[in-house]
Amino acid sequence: MTDRTRRLVLPLAAFLFGVVALGIAAVLTLTPQGREVASSDVGGPFTLVDHFGTPVTQADFLGEPHLVFFGFTHCPDVCPTKLFEIAETLDAVKERSGRDMRALFITVDPERDTPEIMEAYVSSFDDRILGLTGTPEQVDAVVSAYRAFARKVPLDEGDYTMEHTAIVYIMNEEGRFVAGLNTAKAPEEAAEELLARI
Repeated sequence: MTDRTRRLVLPLAAFLFGVVALGIAAVLTLTPQGREVASSDVGGPFTLVDHFGTPVTQADFLGEPHLVFFGFTHCPDVCPTKLFEIAETLDAVKERSGRDMRALFITVDPERDTPEIMEAYVSSFDDRILGLTGTPEQVDAVVSAYRAFARKVPLDEGDYTMEHTAIVYIMNEEGRFVAGLNTAKAPEEAAEELLARI
């Protein structure tokens, strides 16, 4: 890439990232009628399967605050980066407070992300991250309940990728949405923010 091309592409990429971030923020904060969304409007009942093949519902995670992140195992960069940041944040939380928090990694690509594939994927990050999958209908219901976004994007030769929300949701012990967590901060700062909100 030439210097001239780089000068043109990098600002455009930053602008597009900003537009996507604003769109996600709007989805989380506004209803279609323009009213603010209460925290209780994000999240809700679900039935999925964890990466051990065990059926789980939202009730299995009540009683302790936890994180939720949507992604998929074929994700080239956003998901592995975010899961690494989540793992580092969980380490920092443990160091600061002694608490062993959990994170749920919910696939938006259930056609490819079987429990076995999810287990192999999340085990490379942290054993406090639990991979969840299900039928396409079950996954669509969770994505909708969390006011998230996921869309299949066709690629060459019949392959595809997924566009999806990249927010890390902080859920309290009652399973209610508290806020999004900025894991791009230093792990100690992200942990401090997280502990202040739960």
